[in-house]
Amino acid sequence: MVLRVANCSGFYGDRLSAAREMVEGGPIDVLTGDWLAELTMLILAGNRLKGRPGYAPTFLRQLEDVLGPCLDRGIKIVTNAGGLDPAGCADAVHDLAARLGLSPSIAYVTGDDLTGHPLPLVNADTGEHLTATPLTANAYLGGRPIAAALSAGADVVVTGRVTDAALVTGPGIWRYGWGPEDLDPLAGSVVAGHVIECGCQATGGNYAFFQDVPDLAHCGFPLAELRADGSSVITKHPGTGGLVSIGTVTAQLVYELGGPRYLGPDVVARFDTITLSDDGPDRVLVSGVRGEPPPDTLKVAVNYLGGYRNTMTLVLTGLDVPAKARVAEEALWARVPRESFDEVDVTLTDSGLLRITVMSTDERKAGRAFSSAVVETGLASYPGFYGLSPPGNASPYGVYWPVLVPVSEVHPRVFVDGAELPLPPPPDRTHLPPAAGAGPATPAPLPAPVAGAQPPPHADAREPGTTTIPLGRIAGARSGDKGGNANLGVWTDTRARYDWLAAHLTPDTLKRLLPHLAPYRVDRHDLPNIKALNFVVHGLLGRGVAASPRMDPQAKALGEELRAQPVDVPTPLAPPATPAAPPP
Repeated sequence: MVLRVANCSGFYGDRLSAAREMVEGGPIDVLTGDWLAELTMLILAGNRLKGRPGYAPTFLRQLEDVLGPCLDRGIKIVTNAGGLDPAGCADAVHDLAARLGLSPSIAYVTGDDLTGHPLPLVNADTGEHLTATPLTANAYLGGRPIAAALSAGADVVVTGRVTDAALVTGPGIWRYGWGPEDLDPLAGSVVAGHVIECGCQATGGNYAFFQDVPDLAHCGFPLAELRADGSSVITKHPGTGGLVSIGTVTAQLVYELGGPRYLGPDVVARFDTITLSDDGPDRVLVSGVRGEPPPDTLKVAVNYLGGYRNTMTLVLTGLDVPAKARVAEEALWARVPRESFDEVDVTLTDSGLLRITVMSTDERKAGRAFSSAVVETGLASYPGFYGLSPPGNASPYGVYWPVLVPVSEVHPRVFVDGAELPLPPPPDRTHLPPAAGAGPATPAPLPAPVAGAQPPPHADAREPGTTTIPLGRIAGARSGDKGGNANLGVWTDTRARYDWLAAHLTPDTLKRLLPHLAPYRVDRHDLPNIKALNFVVHGLLGRGVAASPRMDPQAKALGEELRAQPVDVPTPLAPPATPAAPPP
């Protein structure tokens, strides 16, 4: 017997038809969706300031299609679309149900909102102290409040800020009755939740080897067949596009990951104990996951208003592009001094785009005073001058600030059909034993570099017995953001290729391949069970996605940039050469 947990949303703005597709495409027991990224909380805060809902209204649009069928088939619905206003979202679900002539039991979970509470505002990543006033402050709750709501008979459970994996862990606790001491099953459910939380990224979306994915345009959403021991099979409905393979599951496992210990409010899941195996077409078995007791703190996502920003992009073409960029900057800063802004970022891309971003606590300085100054240079600048946008006003930006608070300071509350549900006291974490066989996840010493550890300056410098190819011909990658840090996961398909990769791709080598990473601290974490490495680039995204001036503020393209770099690999590890086409 398994619990089939299906995902129908990986972010606020995902495919609206996904809920209907998952309910109609095959048997499921629980329909979940993830609407909340770190950036989403800031977006919802902005909406609330404008008098709009503090929850994700797109959830209600999806729910309209499936609420009746879910009630008929006994499918539970669990979502974090409540955002900053779970009670308001639950009320909206009630109104929708009444309009449809339905009477579901509706629950919502609160207690995550710590805005206005005294918090130790020390940045968990940098150790800095926050002096600004928080706009939002939300703790990451776990799965037990969700389980309590389901156990009380709720058909729909709406939460605010919970961990993404809690949307699977909560139903698992409800179905299988796991206690706080069931660390391995809890850890397995966290891994299953991590795999399906981002929707189609587990079924071939954004996959490095996208050419192997059939019918990507109609990619099916993922579901996890969760078992009582915490193992799961990741799959999708038959007849849908996309692909579920060890590769696509590995890609999602290394997404937005730090070290091998994946900390959460219910358990610490050891990602270095995961075993993946084929279980048939579009079916991957995830097993062997070990768990450890959770920490005695919870992560709190704090957002505050950082100031105002503005960006102007100029196009540079023809000859002497770097010199033209210098002329463009000199002309601009002669009109508006660079030092008048709190922060300036200037990026010249390989395709000849000169992107200038300014930030200031003064809205006027970052607004027309800046963008109009760029336009004023139009007839007194480089030849071929033109821009991609007219002058515009500055826009406010927020800053993400992660902090830790004691578990004892956070008090989840569950309301079912308007009445508060008594919750048991939180488990005593001090007496939870570590899972058997889960040793310390300390980083292993990096092996000595092997031949070909640096990209060759030219083909004649290649090491004997090696072939120069882009790294991506033998390795996949997926990258993303974790606050101000970037995450870059790299994996291979065979043990021999992994052994070479582990010996070759050190943090220093990574910086040589991607020189723009040189100023940053880079940590490497090894995951040999799934033939993967994970790199954390500290501070690459500055103050987080909303405040990052990078063209790629979430570091989504970092992995593909790495895969394009040439490296020397032992010839037996290189893919077979493609025969040249015969001359016409």
